[in-house]
Amino acid sequence: MKTATQLLAAKDSAVWTISPDSSVLDAIRLMGEKNIGALLVTDGSQLTGIISERDYARKVILKGKESHSTPISEIMTGNVVSVSPGESIDGCMELMTKHKIRHLPVIEKGMVVGVLSIGDLVRAIIADQSDTIAHLEGYIRG
Repeated sequence: MKTATQLLAAKDSAVWTISPDSSVLDAIRLMGEKNIGALLVTDGSQLTGIISERDYARKVILKGKESHSTPISEIMTGNVVSVSPGESIDGCMELMTKHKIRHLPVIEKGMVVGVLSIGDLVRAIIADQSDTIAHLEGYIRG
């Protein structure tokens, strides 16, 4: 089974971040520009939170807040669930399912080295299963 490091190696290495003092509107604009669903919130090099489209919908839109005047620090998720580079795909999927999250930062020596999405994990699991099926079919045909 592959690890977080192997999954990160197969995707774009960009990690998009934003300051906790930035406005929610700035975050939504950046997510739209980069076609991503979440941003890591950093203060310098320190990971302080994560903000997602879901946070925006539930904590800004539904509560009638102003996107341009609400700071990210007010709506971000502060206790970020993360994994180490050696974590297995199964371990990552288990964490994401348990915590009901869609984005999982990969942290090595206190530094963010990448972010895995639920889509990254699903694609990897499907690829592994396809390989297993192909091997089994080859074995059966003999």
